[in-house]
Amino acid sequence: MPDLNETRPFVPVGIAVLTVSDTRTTADDKSGDTLAARIRDAGHKLIARDIVKDDRQAIYNRVKSWTLQDDIDVVITTGGTGFTGRDVTPEALLPLFEKTMDGFSAVFHRISYDKIGTSTIQSRATGGVANATFIFVLPGSPGACKDAWDGILRDQLDYRHMPCNFVEIMPRLDEHLRRGGK
Repeated sequence: MPDLNETRPFVPVGIAVLTVSDTRTTADDKSGDTLAARIRDAGHKLIARDIVKDDRQAIYNRVKSWTLQDDIDVVITTGGTGFTGRDVTPEALLPLFEKTMDGFSAVFHRISYDKIGTSTIQSRATGGVANATFIFVLPGSPGACKDAWDGILRDQLDYRHMPCNFVEIMPRLDEHLRRGGK
């Protein structure tokens, strides 16, 4: 059973939040606000926050630029994971991923199913790694952001979480690049 090892120190990580929306502004970005509050409450550093339109190139450019910043370990996007014509966040970011995280999607959908039933299939939440940075692509609702943070990310971004967590492997995410491989 998962547990917190209180003998380990808490290690704050740098996180960027990107809201993808044609209609949201900083004044009414409830999903971004939800993530920002949870990040801060957990003791992590909110390094950057932005809103971009539902545009593949704009999404890709913003996330890629954040993955190149040394102080950002994690990027979380919210919005653009549905099936309408404007929902392009997964398409924008999958080409950036060096590795995909199928387990994130599976666990997210299991948690979501318990709350909204089969409606969870209308989300294409995903995760991956690019430039030694974890990237999580979430639906654009505060409820989905709460589910992803409370049910997955809070624990996986806590170095004390056992038996394993993302923080302890962060220093090794780019070892393929240091070896000269891709």
